[in-house]
Amino acid sequence: MSTLAEPKKRIKEGFIGQRMIVLPPNIKRAITSNALIKDFYLTAIGYYPKAAYHDRERRNGSNEYILLYCIDGEGHVYLNGYEHNLKPNTFFIIPHNVAHRYKSSETNPWSIYWVHFSGPNAGLIYNRSLENNLPVVQPVPYDASRIKLYEQIYTVLEHSYHEKEMEIVNINLLHFISSLVYYKQTNPVDYDNDFVSNSIAYMKKHLSAKVEVEQLARQQGISASHYLRLFKQKTGTSPINYFNLLKIQTSCQYLYFTDRSIKEICADIGFDDPYYFSRLFSKLIGISPSKYRKTHKR
Repeated sequence: MSTLAEPKKRIKEGFIGQRMIVLPPNIKRAITSNALIKDFYLTAIGYYPKAAYHDRERRNGSNEYILLYCIDGEGHVYLNGYEHNLKPNTFFIIPHNVAHRYKSSETNPWSIYWVHFSGPNAGLIYNRSLENNLPVVQPVPYDASRIKLYEQIYTVLEHSYHEKEMEIVNINLLHFISSLVYYKQTNPVDYDNDFVSNSIAYMKKHLSAKVEVEQLARQQGISASHYLRLFKQKTGTSPINYFNLLKIQTSCQYLYFTDRSIKEICADIGFDDPYYFSRLFSKLIGISPSKYRKTHKR
């Protein structure tokens, strides 16, 4: 005699050891009247450890942005027809007002920290998490201080919803989310093994040199066209413009800290023509080298 298979469990919340706080409507209204934190604020926060059968679907999306930060196990986010897989030390931000579903792995359930956040600046922070204007799962190394910051946010919320407490909660919330979204920018050394970073390191060591794109591309073992495309994607400008900017930035230090003549500074940073240097300096800095020295010299 055959039996029908039991339907798979789907649990929104209620996990052993879970922690969750949802701000009451009156507190959210008070936040939106607080000039210090009204532009970016928390609406809910939680931690689900080993969340077996966790499965949440919102066919009409959520009014808030949702950050999912996985520290153990695995799970999946379904958004705009794509599946995004979260593993330990990865995060994903779900945009507001977009249908989505997220669920824990059935065989290796995730442990996640999650935050709902809103405010006029929430979308700006979300945009910083995108790659090529698309939401992606972002890897980020585990950092005990980040977890400590989360615990501080949660503890304050458990204690009080008073004005100053809500201010420090949301100031720390921005710090917490920024530690994920801006990890690459605040830890550039961890990501400095690509072609562009290698070229920039070379430029900084050879400011007096004259370089061409073909030479820089050969150093990285790629074609000039591919090198140009990669460089502009990462820096927003061409290699030569970037190199000139490095030179001009260094010349500012010479003008500020030394008594070298403009001609000597030109030689130090690889410019043969002081007039060309002065024109380029004025274009990038907004004033002439001599006026810069007169204005900023200690």
